[in-house]
Amino acid sequence: MSGLLVIRPGALTTVQDRGRPAYAHLGVPRSGALDTAAHALANRLLGNPPDAAALETTLDGVALRALAATTVAVTGAPCSVRVSGRPVAWGAPVRLSPGAELEVGRAESGVRSYVAVRGGLAVAPVLGSRSTDLLSGLGPPVLTAGTVLAVGAAAAEPVAGADACGLAGAPSELLLPLRLGPRADWFTEASVTGLWRAVFRVSAMSNRIGLRTEAGSPLVRARAGELPSEGMVLGAVQVPPDGLPVVFLADHPVTGGYPVVGVVPPGPALDAAAQARPGTAVRFTRA
Repeated sequence: MSGLLVIRPGALTTVQDRGRPAYAHLGVPRSGALDTAAHALANRLLGNPPDAAALETTLDGVALRALAATTVAVTGAPCSVRVSGRPVAWGAPVRLSPGAELEVGRAESGVRSYVAVRGGLAVAPVLGSRSTDLLSGLGPPVLTAGTVLAVGAAAAEPVAGADACGLAGAPSELLLPLRLGPRADWFTEASVTGLWRAVFRVSAMSNRIGLRTEAGSPLVRARAGELPSEGMVLGAVQVPPDGLPVVFLADHPVTGGYPVVGVVPPGPALDAAAQARPGTAVRFTRA
């Protein structure tokens, strides 16, 4: 029998690939790996296609048993990696013999680690993606102990080594480039001007749906009332009644009624947001 048996699922471990874009008109979020660069690197290390499904862990890792010989790689948040109790490399291909147990430990910095397996995880796709979507419930369920994860056939590409590109570490301060609009005019000019000077902090209430902020200077409304619900995109910065910005991440709702002061473009900044721990300082800069 091939595959990986889940021994310890961790606090929140999900299957993620590059998501299911182009279904917002059906009410389906994009989903997919939050730290896209770390997910891509894990697959590159193993010779997988970039959209191969891998595991995304949250803070305290995961433990798996190999049911057949395979090769894995762990990237994202730095952490200890052990095979049957023996330390092995993080950020490099690691060979597992049948019955070997892979222990991915607690994140030493950052939040999310990525565990890829050569051949990718062969869970059933939904709307073209194997990603778990916490908001809609699409995709495979959150990992539980005893689950067996099927593994796909290995690609012809060779396994990479130290030549694979590195990644930035977890941010000590999260700098988010912001393109103002479409509803920046719903806030006072002083609030919008002050946004470039304000220092917020990542809230412990953050999740795959959005990075919530706390502290900082709340934005003040220039207009009363509420908007009819309108479309939301990845990176949209929505401002609820408390005035503290929420940055929408991969599992964000596709519509919302609170005004969006601006949008953080997809790329390295949103990858960094995936690794920002509660309490990390957040600043917005002009995109």
